[in-house]
Amino acid sequence: MKRRPLPIAAALATAALLTACGGNDNSKDNDKIAGAETGGTTASASPSASDSAGRPEITLPSDLKDTFESWKTGDATEDAVLADVAQRIDATNYAITQGDVDLPALSFYYSGTALAEAKDWVQSIAKDGYSITGTNRYYNAKIEVFDSASAGVVYCEDQGKAFAKDRKTNKVHKTEVTNDSYVLYSTRVEKNKQGVWQTTKLTSQRGHKSCTA
Repeated sequence: MKRRPLPIAAALATAALLTACGGNDNSKDNDKIAGAETGGTTASASPSASDSAGRPEITLPSDLKDTFESWKTGDATEDAVLADVAQRIDATNYAITQGDVDLPALSFYYSGTALAEAKDWVQSIAKDGYSITGTNRYYNAKIEVFDSASAGVVYCEDQGKAFAKDRKTNKVHKTEVTNDSYVLYSTRVEKNKQGVWQTTKLTSQRGHKSCTA
């Protein structure tokens, strides 16, 4: 599948037009956790992150799996940013599977309004009685480091093999793959005093041509 790169500056400039972290998607309508960054880290699939900041342990259920395609650039700073973005994805997924918005991992990798929005999103999924299962693929990551403490990252998610799961019955709600199975994320990250690249802004849009073409 041929994919066209999305310029970072253009993506961030139009961030206000994108659907914020779950936004208008409805998990009841499409039987999928819309906008959820589903996944499960493994030693081979997830980019590594330094333990020097006292990072919280994140252990996802065995029925979740992440794949990060070309998630390293070879540049130390860019790779550190991408590693923390991957950890933030896992922190979100872990909170969703646990149905707990107060897990330390969320506040470790999010800050500001992005943290509040992430908590609202996790809480809404838990309230609807869903968790997540399956495999998600993250790809086409584009990164721009603005200065020593801020950067922008745009990436795609393939949710074609990821589904909502009923918390009580464990029933998996499988859906067909459409353009809406592909999600574009635009995020701003800022480096805190502990050296962690925290997400301060996160927006998403389903079916964006940069992820489907």
